[in-house]
Amino acid sequence: MSAVTQADQAAPGAVPAGGLIGHRGLADRTFQWLALAAGLLVLIILVLIAVSTTEQASSWFSTEGWGIFGTVWDTANNKFGATPFIFGTAVTGIIALVMAVPVSVLIALLLVEVVPFRLARPIVYVVDLLAVVPSVVWGLWGILVFAPWIQHIYAHIGSAVNGIPVLGSLFGPPTSGASFFTAGIILAFMITPIVTSLSREVIATVPTVDREGAYALGSTRWEMIRGVVWPHSQGGVVGAVLLGLGRAIGETIAAALVIGSSPSITSHLFSTGYNMPAVIANQFGESSGVFKAALMGLGVLLFVFTIIVNVLARWAVNRSARRMRGA
Repeated sequence: MSAVTQADQAAPGAVPAGGLIGHRGLADRTFQWLALAAGLLVLIILVLIAVSTTEQASSWFSTEGWGIFGTVWDTANNKFGATPFIFGTAVTGIIALVMAVPVSVLIALLLVEVVPFRLARPIVYVVDLLAVVPSVVWGLWGILVFAPWIQHIYAHIGSAVNGIPVLGSLFGPPTSGASFFTAGIILAFMITPIVTSLSREVIATVPTVDREGAYALGSTRWEMIRGVVWPHSQGGVVGAVLLGLGRAIGETIAAALVIGSSPSITSHLFSTGYNMPAVIANQFGESSGVFKAALMGLGVLLFVFTIIVNVLARWAVNRSARRMRGA
């Protein structure tokens, strides 16, 4: 009797193993090409945006030269220096980070390391809900409710520190509800949910065995956080902070409503100011010629600054990942 081969024993209509592998390989290659095309499409769109905006701003760059970093913004005399707006963007971003980062990181640590899961879940929902509040809502609340209320606090602080070196120049009179500091506070409200959510996700990736090992060695909760959780997650938290900074420096409507309309460079944080997104939003409708090109140039500079911040965030995350793999 002849031996029965494996092919003879196969059920009728069964797909050969080679055909199944080939089908899976085709699906994998199709998915790979679709993913590559999607990634390239994003890069192409970014390049087209950069090229088109730079082209429309070319007359400002060619007319002003290095004068684009001047301190005078005078539309009547065609003087368009960007430094006051770069200064305002940097000041409001720094204020937002100083106020938002400690709160965000502490909330993230609280939700992951301290609060039980059943109690942390509603807090997470509330934090995530704050992240989706439209910026115009923040701006309207800031200019109609928050700015008039906090102006009285600014006035008390200004009178208290008037004449004191450094503090007087930073917080002394005159004061205004719409100011650098108010814009920084509103931006801090806006980026806190983002930094909190990203930091919470990073902290949650700390291996449980590392936490338990620290407790087994007699560490307190604070010692465990300082010696295990923070070294493991600090790179990701830095990346989250930089992404929050990117959101802060690019925010338009909220900042335009609460920062005021004064293109000035001053150390006084309670005075009115301007930043790049705000001046573009407020003046673009009435611009033409070199004036319009200058506003487009501010958009190009803002685009470059945002890319730099995001590249730094990615570098921080990758550096932390490499260090953890090495460890």
